[in-house]
Order: sequence, then structure tokens, then C-alpha cells
Amino acid sequence: MEMDRRQLADFLRRSRERLRPQEVGLATGPRRRTPGLRREEVSQLAGMSADYYMRLEQARSPQPSTQLLGALARALRLNGDERDHLYVLAGHRPPAGPFAGEHVRPGLLYLLDRLAETPAQIVGDLGDVLAQNALAEALFGCVCTVDEQDRNIVWRWFTDPFVRQAYPVDEHDRNGRLHVADLRAAVARRGDDPAAAALVARLHEASPEFTRLWDMHEVGLHRTSRMKVLHPEVGAIEFDTEVLLTPAEDQRVFVFTPPPGSPTIEALELLRVIGPETAHRSHA
Repeated sequence: MEMDRRQLADFLRRSRERLRPQEVGLATGPRRRTPGLRREEVSQLAGMSADYYMRLEQARSPQPSTQLLGALARALRLNGDERDHLYVLAGHRPPAGPFAGEHVRPGLLYLLDRLAETPAQIVGDLGDVLAQNALAEALFGCVCTVDEQDRNIVWRWFTDPFVRQAYPVDEHDRNGRLHVADLRAAVARRGDDPAAAALVARLHEASPEFTRLWDMHEVGLHRTSRMKVLHPEVGAIEFDTEVLLTPAEDQRVFVFTPPPGSPTIEALELLRVIGPETAHRSHA
């Protein structure tokens, strides 16, 4: 990302001018003529030199650090969207937003229920299945259990041989690498996170294959892809996987759609009749 000095300078100036002195605990004073805060007041609130802040507003400064941007965001009382905009203009990736954890918003649960004709799941960034609709349960089985290990995609792939029976053998290596690359990206985004560290340590202890793939240091978010599931009653079913981002940094919606012209639509109709009782304990 490149720093946009002109837009950054404009955004800082306008944010400063919109902020009233009393909002940051400063006296207005009878001789104040500057709309909003003065430059030196912002620099003082942010703990930086007035000269450097002046150069920022004049679009002639070096790139500010993320620590400095965080201090400016607090000094200017920026909300989350404004803070992220500040980081982008300065050429930095915005910090991660708040995690939702295991809580799934009611609107997302409603969305799952409305997707009656296609399997859909809400999955945490570390691989925990948080919710799924009826058709996903009929396809993959019920994995939303109380036991954390039983509902984690990566853990089950590398520790439960039964899971892999639901996928073609020639795709096992590719699937394993995709799981590890996606987990690697999530762990890096989370930084010093106990849950992420515990999962990785547990996988290292349980699976030499995971350790081998982890040491390759491949990274890649799970995005649109094609997959095949071998269902015991319906047979081989092919899907296009669409990954939709949610407002939370640590949750995604997976929607499994039939490829154009494939027999998957008829297979899904049969799955609706069969229900989840005979579904594999597999997972995408």
C-alpha cells in the first residue's frame, strides 16, 4: 500500500477542524479563532512534535508509523471506520477489528435459514464451525458440538481418518495444504492470541503431516474454489465454494453452490429428502 500524502493531509485537517475543544477537555477561550482544534493541540494530545504534525497536514512528511497513527486516531476521536481510513491513507493495513468469538449475529442465523436450497455454514477464522443450515448438516453431518476439537475443520482433517473418506483421495494433499495455509493466515492476523497458539500446538503434537505442511509456510485465505464431496447415499457431489466476509474479523459465511450444468441440483433435492441422519461426519 502506498501513502497518499495529499488525501491524508486533507483528512487530518478536516478531522481536526470538526473536533470541538470541549470534546477533548480543552477550554474554548475568548480569543480562539481557529475552527476546531489547533495543530499544536492535536500534536500534544497525540504525544508527537508539533513540527511533524504540521508536515503531515502539509503533505510533506515521511510515512507515519502505526503507533503514531493509533495515537492520532485517539487524539482526533475517530470512530472505527475513520481510523481504518486514516491507516489506509497512510499506506498501512488497518488493525484487526473486534472479534465476535463464538457469538453469531441473529441476522446471520436468519440468512442461513433463508438459504434453504444450498448448504451454508458460518465458520470462524481458526476453522470452528459456528452454525450451519439444515442442508449443510445433511451434507456434512452435525459438527456444531460442545467439544471444541470435534467442530474444528483443521483439527478433524488431520486427526480423524474417517473425515477424509468423504473426499477423493487425489484431493487429500490439496485440501490439507489449503487448511494449513488458511490457518497460517488467521494465526498471523491474530498475533499473540492464546486460542490460535493452543490450536497450532495441539495440531503439531497430534499430526506429523500437519507439522510438515506448517513448516512449508504457505499462506492463503480460503476464497472461491471448487470441491467434491462423496456422500454415502447421494454419491459424488461437486460444489463451488463462495466465501462471504462478515462484519466480524473472525467469522466467514461459506455457501456451497452447484456449478452451472452439473447434476448437483438434483443431488441437493435428494439430500433434502434424506436429511442429516446418513450424512458423513465430513467437513469442507
